[in-house]
Amino acid sequence: MHMKLLHEQQRGFTLLEVMVSLVIISVGLLGVAKMQALSLTNTSVASMRSLAAIEAASLAATMHENRAYWSSAAPAANAGGIEVKGTGPGSSPQITASGTLTTSVDCTTGAAVPYCTSDQLAAYDLQQWAAAVNSVLPNYDAKITCTGVSPVSCVISINWQERAVALNTAQASTASLQAPFYTLYVEP
Repeated sequence: MHMKLLHEQQRGFTLLEVMVSLVIISVGLLGVAKMQALSLTNTSVASMRSLAAIEAASLAATMHENRAYWSSAAPAANAGGIEVKGTGPGSSPQITASGTLTTSVDCTTGAAVPYCTSDQLAAYDLQQWAAAVNSVLPNYDAKITCTGVSPVSCVISINWQERAVALNTAQASTASLQAPFYTLYVEP
């Protein structure tokens, strides 16, 4: 009788119990993997937004340094604003503006040094800024719109494309339509 009780106490697990526990653990691990993918995507999104904010602030700083141009009526003369389009590293951004802003200028070497005019300096700064944004933001569009009324105020808007992980198929179909943007209001 004592042998029989000892044998019943050492029963163990059945194959069915092991399979059910493996399924439960697998579902849990898939949930953890999805959460990790979402957190990595959110980190990437936050990084892109931070870079856009830094680049917009960089242009605002150059606007403050060259008030002779940016506080004048010249930026407002660009009907529809100054547009900059970039396709990412390895390509040259396109600047669409009236006046001399699209002229390639180098204020660091040559005859222009040390005296670039305020128009030349604005063109140089805009070209350097467009190249810097092009190196950090994929497929971006930027627009700088300034008023001609004193005090002059400008709006710097940047939008770009970013990769994101969708939570479900409905979100995946609409996520590609939403491009993040950053807007900065500047008074040069």
